[in-house]
Amino acid sequence: MKELNNKKILLVDDEKDLLSMTEAALQAAGFFHIFTAKNCEEAMAITRTHTIALCILDVMLPDGDGFTLFRKIRTISEAPVIFLTAKGEAEDKIRGLELGADDYMVKPFLMKELVLRVTALLRRTYQLEPKEEGVQLGGHYISFATGIVQSGQREIRLTAKEFILLKKLYENKNRIVTSDALCMAAWGDGYYGYENTLMVHIRRLREKIEEIPSAPQHLLTVKGLGYKLVVTEHE
Repeated sequence: MKELNNKKILLVDDEKDLLSMTEAALQAAGFFHIFTAKNCEEAMAITRTHTIALCILDVMLPDGDGFTLFRKIRTISEAPVIFLTAKGEAEDKIRGLELGADDYMVKPFLMKELVLRVTALLRRTYQLEPKEEGVQLGGHYISFATGIVQSGQREIRLTAKEFILLKKLYENKNRIVTSDALCMAAWGDGYYGYENTLMVHIRRLREKIEEIPSAPQHLLTVKGLGYKLVVTEHE
């Protein structure tokens, strides 16, 4: 847990009181490397100068929105993201998850719940200790140490969620992993309703590890059940 507490967290919200309360709650839980920003400009400046491990982004910001900020952050960082959305804004939830966000919370929320979600997300993302260094899938080599797919001279970085899903599939290689099991691995106990989001992540993962994503040879769909990662002995 000490290693997780040393991770740097970026908190972005233009509500001064909420920003202060959230920062205080995280610090009380042992997270002392908290960086706060009130707008997109400040958030990007922090992201460019620090290795952020997790981002908590408000959707509504004075100089843009959390979705646009998310896309900009993704150009330089693969840190997992939690969106903070206004009450009843279901479209915000759907849009955020489709973009690849890891979690969301609806305002107002309990600080204790936020701390629990932050802890769980950091634990799922950074406490993966693979027994093997990587796996060869056709012309692609996936490093478990770096989360990078090597394809010829190209290096393609996996997102946190893609890495978690691939690791779960590899742990059960050549066997069916149910959609529920994959959602549980990626989103924890509150995974209900993430099935469509799982499909989006699987599609993007195929684009990174398959020669022909539309005709996958390794990451297969098992209709009605889930997915299977096919790894042959010579790979």
